[in-house]
Amino acid sequence: MSNALYRDCARLFMVGFPGPRIDDDFARLMDDGLFGAILFKRNVGTAQETAALCREIKSRAGRPFILSVDQEGGRVARLRGEPFTTLPSMRELGQRQDLALIERVGRLLAHELRAVGFDWDFAPVLDVDTNPTNPVIGDRSFSRDPDEVARLGVALARGLEAGGVASCGKHFPGHGDTTTDSHLTLPRLPHDLERLRRVELVPFRAFAQAGLASLMTAHVLFDALDPKVPATMSPRALNGLLREELGFDGVLVSDDLEMKAIADHYSVEEAAVQGTLAGVDLFLVCHQADVQRRAIEALVRAVESGRVPRERIAEAHRRLARLESRFAHGPEDRLATLGDEQHRALAHGLASSFSGKDPTEVMLASRRS
Repeated sequence: MSNALYRDCARLFMVGFPGPRIDDDFARLMDDGLFGAILFKRNVGTAQETAALCREIKSRAGRPFILSVDQEGGRVARLRGEPFTTLPSMRELGQRQDLALIERVGRLLAHELRAVGFDWDFAPVLDVDTNPTNPVIGDRSFSRDPDEVARLGVALARGLEAGGVASCGKHFPGHGDTTTDSHLTLPRLPHDLERLRRVELVPFRAFAQAGLASLMTAHVLFDALDPKVPATMSPRALNGLLREELGFDGVLVSDDLEMKAIADHYSVEEAAVQGTLAGVDLFLVCHQADVQRRAIEALVRAVESGRVPRERIAEAHRRLARLESRFAHGPEDRLATLGDEQHRALAHGLASSFSGKDPTEVMLASRRS
């Protein structure tokens, strides 16, 4: 396999690595052309330690290198404790039905993420909270009303992007009504297309129409779209429904290919190849270096054999380059902006929206988390 083709295919991947330092496997993958990395709790420490790691990664890359994180607020937040703001769940924020408040949340998230070196936030959740027994979405969703999820999700994403951080709506075409968690098993939704268009797809349509940066796929089987493979691997779900019907032309990123919804049913090699053919532009492979290598090498072989057209790789590159040009930041030193006047103003404006409560008690629990 040629070095140029390997780099072209490696650019369609974003990986995780084991701890708070760049290890040898991750370093080699960086050199081979990765688009970026996703950081988890295992990678981050204090604000100072996290900022130092982000600067080290970007300096070592010597090129635009996107760093991402799941910083939704509520129970899904990798950056916690002073000086970061502790946010309530999106359900609690959604009950306010306040667009300005939600956009301020997005701007605050962006400010804090930029301060330590992140370019991309895998938020907001656009799943509709229709199933009270859902074990994975629940209070991560803004509402049980799809129109409210659409309205508030777009507002949060606009706040993020106004602050210089790419947003990512998730999990297309909708994980909110499942009874199982795709981290652990492969969920299935039996709903017909009319129901999907009326409920699950409403926020994703609004997100597409707003021209926002990216969406994440769901590892869920949708009987109305493709009962044999999850949406991440389904051309009908991604190319047909999302690209053609909803008109989304941003970056489409997969959820982690090492989640059991994929890993227990499909090989990572087949998931990467089928996902590329279906329309995924970037794959998350978040844990094991050997799995990351196998996924990249499978895509290289599929291009060499003609199974995956080179134009499909070039199309993904065009979308990734567009996101990179808007949101990739170099190894900046912005840590001092945490706690500066702008940061305090954002946090104070957020807290003061919770009328009748002590602002320091509402969500600026960041000072005691």
